[in-house]
Amino acid sequence: MTREAMEYDVVIVGAGPAGLAAAIRLRQLAAEQNHEVTVCVIEKGSEVGAHILSGAVIDPIGLNELIPGWKEKGAPLTTQVTDDKFMVLSEKGGFTIPNFLMPPLMNNHGNYIASLGNVCRWLAEQATELGVEIYPGFAAAEVLYHDDGSVKGIATGDMGIGKNGERKDSYTEGMELHGKYTFFAEGVRGSLTKMLFEKFKLRDGVDPQKFGIGIKELWEIDPAKHKPGLVVHSQG
Repeated sequence: MTREAMEYDVVIVGAGPAGLAAAIRLRQLAAEQNHEVTVCVIEKGSEVGAHILSGAVIDPIGLNELIPGWKEKGAPLTTQVTDDKFMVLSEKGGFTIPNFLMPPLMNNHGNYIASLGNVCRWLAEQATELGVEIYPGFAAAEVLYHDDGSVKGIATGDMGIGKNGERKDSYTEGMELHGKYTFFAEGVRGSLTKMLFEKFKLRDGVDPQKFGIGIKELWEIDPAKHKPGLVVHSQG
């Protein structure tokens, strides 16, 4: 059975900050040059932002260039950093490092404390208003290639398959998304990106990639102890 295919100028895999910013900029440039550029973004999460769990301190410099009127457009960046605190912790207590001893890059004044998931949801709204098609809930499962070996696009995975591999009544075959350009914005160690590394030998002769494992906790605290605008860094 031949899979259904949809044709676009640009197919973007991943509705994170990079993928959505790229989609927005492409449509902006197309409008400035009076060209029609069709852009599609697919996202494996059930909704945009579903896989973006980070609470983040965001430097708005990129947003200022991408969407200069982001404040008027209701971007979810409302809490500006007013205080940085650096602590060294021990079993019995800790002490604070004076801010003037820290490198300039640790100064977050002028940045914003925000949920990156909410920022992505807002970016998706801006992209949709510009004519970008966004399809959450569809994971890219396969890279498609032309006969000459160049990337043709991607195919989404089949849905409605049981644990034993049998097709259920809800079975829906994956579909192909073809693009003149395919932009892979899967994040760290994306499955399709790893396939491309191997096929095109993109990691040959370069330094190995380095990764860190992060653990995130969500704390519920006494509202009286909450200080909007405070960023606390700790080590030890």
